[in-house]
Amino acid sequence: MAGSVASNERETPISVGLSVEAIAFGLYVIRDAFAGAMKYYFAKLHLEILWFSPDFVAIVCIALFIKRCIIDNGSTMALLVLGQICVSLFIGFWFLGSTTALMSSVKMIFPLFVGFCFADKNLGEFRKTLTVITVTLYLSLFGIFLSKYWSMPWVGFKYESFGATREAGRLWWSFQEQRLAGFAADSTMAAYFILVAYVMTSIRRSVPWCIVMGGISIYAIRLTTSKTAMGVLFVYLLAMLLVRSLPYEKRLSTLRSFTLWSYASILVPIVLMILFTGVDLSPGSKGFFFSLQDRINNSWQLPFVYLSQLMPVGLITGCGVGCFNYPQQLFSNLTDYWVPVDNFYIGTYVMFGFPFIIFMWMVFRSTLIVTDVYKLSLVFVTNIFTITVLSYGPATGLLVIALGFSEVFSKRATKLFQSGGKRDAVAGPEARLSAAHDVG
Repeated sequence: MAGSVASNERETPISVGLSVEAIAFGLYVIRDAFAGAMKYYFAKLHLEILWFSPDFVAIVCIALFIKRCIIDNGSTMALLVLGQICVSLFIGFWFLGSTTALMSSVKMIFPLFVGFCFADKNLGEFRKTLTVITVTLYLSLFGIFLSKYWSMPWVGFKYESFGATREAGRLWWSFQEQRLAGFAADSTMAAYFILVAYVMTSIRRSVPWCIVMGGISIYAIRLTTSKTAMGVLFVYLLAMLLVRSLPYEKRLSTLRSFTLWSYASILVPIVLMILFTGVDLSPGSKGFFFSLQDRINNSWQLPFVYLSQLMPVGLITGCGVGCFNYPQQLFSNLTDYWVPVDNFYIGTYVMFGFPFIIFMWMVFRSTLIVTDVYKLSLVFVTNIFTITVLSYGPATGLLVIALGFSEVFSKRATKLFQSGGKRDAVAGPEARLSAAHDVG
């Protein structure tokens, strides 16, 4: 967002090359952004095993997370998070009562560790990965415009995964308007990848490029009918232009302030439920306010209602990884209690319980020392985006969130927490930011 906001004391960039986490990130992006086409052609060529190639690399990232964050950095937070994930997997298995659901839950959290492995890393140094992101943006836009005039062969194509039948590409309609998906599996995924790819690409681009491509991207998202992604991209574009207009030395602090304030979006569902539960927001229509009303009365509340009936202690401990998520929807005997939880923070709290609140407080504190403009920008965008989106599918959605939170396990954050919260103990140059050249 901030363009080049590095200080004069910028450290010499480290050549990262193709690290394991970067490879996993790239594979997830390619697979998920073009999921409709990939699943279709993998099935036709009997190469279905390739669909899981990002997950195989992600398994290595679990070991890397333990080595780098727990052993090398000595992060107690990393150890506690790993332990909590293991405990929540056990609780989820007990709650859902299905081995298949457990396997699906384990696979679901693999992207977390890929994102966490970016602790102490500067995304601007991963040039090849950023190139993949840029190409993904252009191809996603092309796919949306192409699907407006040509029916993609994978639309409606069905396949099996863990014994459940899914579609490689879903044709959705919104009030007699077709929701275009391009090369993705559905229109929501297509809109998400345009949003994230634009954010990550715009950081190194000039203001004219950002305005032109921002307009094109917003129009393409409009064709997917994803109001959330379109609104978030518009907000990001305005915020980016504001930051770029500031004096060079104020850009980083302003971006960080925007990111810190974006955490207030966590409270939006709570405020809306208090003010509008039971209120008819869309009498006689089924537009935006009807969707919002459904989230207020059902999506954000029913998980807690059902959890109080099925497992009251779960209101504190969480009901485990996979509950009120697609492992419960597809692979458990509790499908009648499943509801779509259209908010990342609510959905994650339902799974992990009160420990997730403690984790987020530490993430918030670590944001005060983050100097990577990519991570700050992604957290800003995903905090707003996930007000109405769970973001556990596609897998890249969870990976991007984890990447934004990864600095909580960094050496600087570990020193901050172990020094009793004194920022002076970790003070260093406001250095190593993501953009190497001032293009704004």
